[in-house]
Amino acid sequence: MDCGSGGGGLGASGSGGDHDSSDLSRRKKPYHRHTAHQIQRLESMFKECPHPDEKQRLQLSRELGLAPRQIKFWFQNRRTQMKAQHERADNSALRAENDKIRCENIAIREALKNVICPSCGGPPANEDSYFDDQKMRMENAQLKEELDRVSSIAAKYIGRPISQLPPVQPVHISSLDFRMASFDGYGVGAGPSLDLDLLPGSSSSMPNLPFQPVVISDIDKSLMSDIAANAMEELLRLLQTNEPLWIKSTNDGKDALNLESYERIFPKPNNTHFKSPNIRVEASRDSGVVIMNGLALVDMFMDSNKWLELFPTIVSIAKTIEVISPGMLGTHSGSLQLMYEELQVLSPLVPTREFYTLRYCQQIEQGLWAIVNVSYDLPQFASQCRSHRLPSGCLIQDMPNGYSKVTWLEHVEIEDKTPIHRLYRDLVHSGSAFGAERWLTTLQRMCERFACLMVSSTSTRDLGGVIPSPDGKRSMMKLAQRMVNNFCTSVGTSNSHRSTTLSGSNEIGVRVTVHKSSDPGQPNGIVLSAATTFWLPVSPQNVFNFFKDERTRPQWDVLSNGNAVQEVAHIANGSHPGNCISVLRAFNTSHNNMLILQESCIDSSGSLVVYCPVDLPAINVAMSGEDPSYIPLLPSGFTITPDGHLEQGDGASTSSSTGHGRSSGGSLITVAFQILVSSLPSAKLNLDSVTIVNNLIANTVQQIKAALNCPSS
Repeated sequence: MDCGSGGGGLGASGSGGDHDSSDLSRRKKPYHRHTAHQIQRLESMFKECPHPDEKQRLQLSRELGLAPRQIKFWFQNRRTQMKAQHERADNSALRAENDKIRCENIAIREALKNVICPSCGGPPANEDSYFDDQKMRMENAQLKEELDRVSSIAAKYIGRPISQLPPVQPVHISSLDFRMASFDGYGVGAGPSLDLDLLPGSSSSMPNLPFQPVVISDIDKSLMSDIAANAMEELLRLLQTNEPLWIKSTNDGKDALNLESYERIFPKPNNTHFKSPNIRVEASRDSGVVIMNGLALVDMFMDSNKWLELFPTIVSIAKTIEVISPGMLGTHSGSLQLMYEELQVLSPLVPTREFYTLRYCQQIEQGLWAIVNVSYDLPQFASQCRSHRLPSGCLIQDMPNGYSKVTWLEHVEIEDKTPIHRLYRDLVHSGSAFGAERWLTTLQRMCERFACLMVSSTSTRDLGGVIPSPDGKRSMMKLAQRMVNNFCTSVGTSNSHRSTTLSGSNEIGVRVTVHKSSDPGQPNGIVLSAATTFWLPVSPQNVFNFFKDERTRPQWDVLSNGNAVQEVAHIANGSHPGNCISVLRAFNTSHNNMLILQESCIDSSGSLVVYCPVDLPAINVAMSGEDPSYIPLLPSGFTITPDGHLEQGDGASTSSSTGHGRSSGGSLITVAFQILVSSLPSAKLNLDSVTIVNNLIANTVQQIKAALNCPSS
């Protein structure tokens, strides 16, 4: 029976555990709607006696012409509604009281900051003043030592201490030009050395990362649960609704979020989280089929380490700060976590985005899961993040063939502290750089890779029979995956890697990072990483084919000295022929025991070609199926992305800011190299090493432009 327009519906199930009401609805009793008289009489009776006995229900049944069971279910539903109303009122009162207490707390803290001494009018003395004075003295001494050290280094290079130099405008270290006068050759001479401590990011200790342990109170946990539940409701509506929330864009025919409709349907007291004119809103939606079952996807999404492994090209850091609720064992339904996440575009020109998010998983029904991400601003984190994630996430639907249909949504507010570089302005402002299409296509490609990893057959194009077993294939794939992860870490602009920028052969320059490597699987010593980005008027597919083809490799690989290479082993790791792992051998070189491990991958959001020299004994270890974790890797390579002016794919996107750029169809190419500067635990970096990598990148860029018939300017 239909619930009607007022009171408790006679056809709904009651709160007391009875489930027969759904049967009533299906049997379609004659009374589809109550009359106004029936509702008025029932409401009057409910006010007098919310729990009528059987005799009273029979009397009402005869009086109103309704079945006794209908009377019973109406009162059950009405009691449930009243209980829910009382709970909502109690929650509102508690929240108002909580807000009042927080405001009082803030006011007290502000008042304490402005307390003055009634005797002298100055700040009150405290018992730590002596220690504060000693701390300032120690800091002054340290600064004086630093000044003396920098002055001595300056005297060493320019012949005069800093105190004797003429006054100049302050210059940040990122603008220093470390190029040598000569641009010839790659030999390392006995040039002057640079103290590693002067290069940002070269400290031997890890920098202070933002996801420090925090203490979360029960009140915060309750608030987090409410925020997550509301975010889940908003996510499901955004994923399952078209108009009026989503409208067709007149520019590219894709769906775009109607911001006016969104703000009307989901009103928020504080419409933006940043008080700045540089606020942009990005929203995008996309869906597709993924070669993995839903439960496996949920398990990977709710584990920060697996999440990082799944999206190495997008996620530079992922860390679970606190598990608020573990959820149901085996399904993760109800699981709620507070996470820190840093997202990247693989270029030194695009800053990373930081988020402190609540990740909440809910199983909607059998074979259907939803996972929502929404920003949560703890006081100690609020000043660090200039990115705010509105309810975003995905809906995962199991399919009969073991695949899953995934619908993805990204919705963020961004405050650009500095303008986006002109090369990436179109890509970022269109919402494509961090949008749903990029997440989904990466997920599809990585799931294909995992599927190939699990296949036990040796149906790969194994030239020469050098990969003897499925275990050898899996070992090679794990080695290549670690190589790609290492490369993505070296290219990105993560806040955990500080860097300096050298003047290069173009106006962009070369970003350089230096770190002391001692981790297993990396060469032990001082590693210098350098990267730059440039634009070419060539389609991304043609640029990818150029880099992947071993026949054209001598045209850009300056380290091969023009020698030809041959593919000796090939492992397919996806449906696209460009997604593969190769082992290459160079001819006519002095390093006969050195091979090149290379992985290439491509999807609609961009492509990668990553390679690394590996000696023959190490390759044999991996091909025999042994653990490749300790094989040292120092990869280099290229990333290729569309320039953003010509949209691709079938995703849905919108942005509150649009960019205007050059003609469409071009490619943004990031080239990155890593070199082992020294295998000794020395704190000195030879400046010639910086020059080598700077020149190496400059010559590589010139050769690429020449081979693709592009102007060198």
